[in-house]
Amino acid sequence: MSGFVSAAAGRLTARRLVVAVASCAAIAGAVVAIAPLVGVVVDRGGAHLELLGAGALDPGSSDHQVLWLRVTRALACALTGAALAGAGCALQAILRNPLAEPFTLGISSGSSLAAVIAIRLGAEAALGRAGVGGAALIGAALTLAIVWQLGRIGRHLPPATLILAGITISMLCSAATVLIQYTSDFQDVSHMMTWMVGGLDSVQLIWVKWAAAPIAIGLAVLVVYARELNALAAGPEAAASVGVAVGRTQNVVFAVASLLVGTAISVVGPIGFIGLIIPHALRAVLGPDHRVLLPASMLGGAAVLTICDTLARTIVPLNHLPTGALTAVLGATFFLGILVRNKRRAALWGGA
Repeated sequence: MSGFVSAAAGRLTARRLVVAVASCAAIAGAVVAIAPLVGVVVDRGGAHLELLGAGALDPGSSDHQVLWLRVTRALACALTGAALAGAGCALQAILRNPLAEPFTLGISSGSSLAAVIAIRLGAEAALGRAGVGGAALIGAALTLAIVWQLGRIGRHLPPATLILAGITISMLCSAATVLIQYTSDFQDVSHMMTWMVGGLDSVQLIWVKWAAAPIAIGLAVLVVYARELNALAAGPEAAASVGVAVGRTQNVVFAVASLLVGTAISVVGPIGFIGLIIPHALRAVLGPDHRVLLPASMLGGAAVLTICDTLARTIVPLNHLPTGALTAVLGATFFLGILVRNKRRAALWGGA
């Protein structure tokens, strides 16, 4: 797919790497710092945006609890957004397809199915949200194993076979989820729908702390494999010719990316399109070199998901929209715009 591996940004230098990553880090840091201060106030004059002041830092202030809840949401967004975008970027490289992402490979659907089963069996009532989150993580791991085995041919993971296996498992998990909802009572169905649309209304700081270490380690592993991903994006034959252990690299990257997604979903539920649009957009700006694209995607995912969550809780006064639904609407709109603009020369598919 020559259109996927060729891009505009030119040869990567140390200066360009530092500038690009530092710029993305500054933007992400600013977004995460400002987001908790933004909220909506409804008074006699109607609804309007308001920024919390320095008084919110006082533990005795009425705004302190509000600020702390928003800080927790912002940290959760930054952590899971980085995981989803980093995983999407890596999956697009090993599958040599800019449309690859966690939902395409069935990982998100399998994780959601496990969460729905946990709710149906009463895990939420017995263990709280942690029980559902743990089930979602197990579901991601099991889906990974199934798709992996279905997609493998010998020691290799052919992209077309892997994507077909992922789509098939995704459809199967989605159908099973509907059947479970159909046989559940109204209260369980309500909890299932709340989980499946993705949201951060009930996220707790302890979940963020629990997920921080595995996500940080997973993202670090992907960055270490950046050079191998550059080679794999050109094809397995080209990668093997420069000394890359193709089978091992594919297996490690696929496993790490999948478990990153499972960990993120266990915290915030299934958030769509972050793993697709962030790497796709940044590749057009920064080029295909994963030494800069991977860290930039991680930071970009953190910033964009934080922005989407801020919009979700401020667009409709007194009503928080599901963050996952908002990212899906914005992501689908973004992607359709790219598709319409480029369909004549089939740019998304690597055509001439």
